[in-house]
Amino acid sequence: MSRKLRTILRDSRVTGVILIALLLALWQLSAMYLVRSPTWPTVTRIFEAWAENLADGTLAKHMLATFWRQMLGYGLAVVIGVTLGLAMGYYRVLYNLFEPLVEVLRPIPGPSYLPVLVLFVGIGNEMKVVLILLASVFPILLNTYSGVRSIDRVQFDTARTLGLTTLQTFRELVLPAASPQILTGMRISLAISLILAILGEMIVSNDGLGYFTLLAQRTFKVPEMYAGIFTLAAFGYGLNRIFLLIEGKLVRWHHESSGRT
Repeated sequence: MSRKLRTILRDSRVTGVILIALLLALWQLSAMYLVRSPTWPTVTRIFEAWAENLADGTLAKHMLATFWRQMLGYGLAVVIGVTLGLAMGYYRVLYNLFEPLVEVLRPIPGPSYLPVLVLFVGIGNEMKVVLILLASVFPILLNTYSGVRSIDRVQFDTARTLGLTTLQTFRELVLPAASPQILTGMRISLAISLILAILGEMIVSNDGLGYFTLLAQRTFKVPEMYAGIFTLAAFGYGLNRIFLLIEGKLVRWHHESSGRT
């Protein structure tokens, strides 16, 4: 194996793309020659259904519906999680006050809140947004106050010695030092927010990718169902890649110091 080929295999994701292509090829061959079933369509038929629904705007409409619900709930989770996490990490009294409550609520699975939300919020978009918020806020909150509490106390003493105000300490010390862990929590919650958005749409909704996929299954449009699942995979992957690009710009210094590129 040449050095150039070894470098490509080591430094690029071409092998991962090849693996996905091989799995799709195996799927195609199995549907054509081994599993003759309406529940196991060929990959080409799935992509035909995907192209049809994309061309007539159906998938775009449902993606937008899912996206705005997810981003609204996720955005609220970021604001609440980062704000409360910074306060808990910086002020010991707030940590002692809220930490037991956080640890009691954190293990509760997001879907467990559904009966309560239906009673108090209803079954509209508000329920889905609050569900996403409740499930997404805890990874952000925990990573934020853990990041703040991991800062060396000597750095806080130095900030006080230099006469920095509390606001300046947050801006110049706390946020930069805790930002890698904050972004880690935000990345974890991004995937959780999509899961809960889809779950809420499958339970009760008239639009969104979850609704589209479940409706296709209920009406026996199997290729459309798989097309919805493929769209969800691409949608989630795209969101993650965008987040990684933004993270790389914000904490480039952290990636360079840890040897990541």
